[in-house]
Amino acid sequence: MLVNQQTLSAIFVNLKTIFNNAFDAEPTQWAKVGMLVPSTGRLNDYKWLSAFPRMQKWIGEKTVKALAASNYTIVNDDFEATVEVDRNDIEDDNLGIYKPQAEMAGYSAKQLPDEIVFALVNNGFTAQCYDGQYFFDIDHMAAGQTVSNKGTKVLSSDSVAAAKAGYGAARTAMRKFKDDEGRPLNVRPNILLVPAALEDTARALLTNERLDDGKANPYKGTAELVVESRLTSDTAWFLLDTTKPIKPFIYQERKAPVFVQQTDPQSDGVFKRKKFLFGAEARAAGGYGFWQLAYGSDGTQP
Repeated sequence: MLVNQQTLSAIFVNLKTIFNNAFDAEPTQWAKVGMLVPSTGRLNDYKWLSAFPRMQKWIGEKTVKALAASNYTIVNDDFEATVEVDRNDIEDDNLGIYKPQAEMAGYSAKQLPDEIVFALVNNGFTAQCYDGQYFFDIDHMAAGQTVSNKGTKVLSSDSVAAAKAGYGAARTAMRKFKDDEGRPLNVRPNILLVPAALEDTARALLTNERLDDGKANPYKGTAELVVESRLTSDTAWFLLDTTKPIKPFIYQERKAPVFVQQTDPQSDGVFKRKKFLFGAEARAAGGYGFWQLAYGSDGTQP
């Protein structure tokens, strides 16, 4: 095959189509637990998370909630997936080997938000959120008191007592969360997020009429089950409220994943190494929203 601009254009248009088809076909889960926040610069400042807005009776002058002095910023990172196309493969009409690579580049690009958001979940016991505490922690401050959104109990469907000690206690704790003025936040946990190792237990807890001890299951239908293979702990599980405009996890997007190519025959890469390039680029980052909308248990205690 003759290598000229017309040939190169046709080849890379085809590779872009393959990339886009793979990108569009790949399902994702991150939007079930996180929210998309557009970014227009190098970083976003989230100090506004410290001011949970609530309607209240208007008497006299309006009450203005000041932003906290602490700063919580999320800086965008660069991401790429790049494939080399050897000029000899074009001359020899041996381009079939690049189809699966274009497909994998599209697949990987679509998976980027999932990779970012579920890494946040994995790191939630050791990474700080807007209040300077770990996202899942035992001593967040609210209305002058310490509040915990972290547990240690296993997720269990063995008995009503075991289910209540773990899952039930998490639901109760979240529904009792209050704002800085001591008013209930009306948290409604609706997502149970678990690793593959806990799928059977979680499904039994949320769908079975009776638990393993034969007693009626009080937790049937109380949440939607989300099973995510990217969760690295086999014992940790998470209860989330995603019914609010703000979600527990943030996917910050500066530049959505796009197909890119370098096809100039006169470029240094082609002249020195006879390599053309294609792939994907993106700019994005992840962070934590309101800790009040999430509860995490490391599942280390029966």
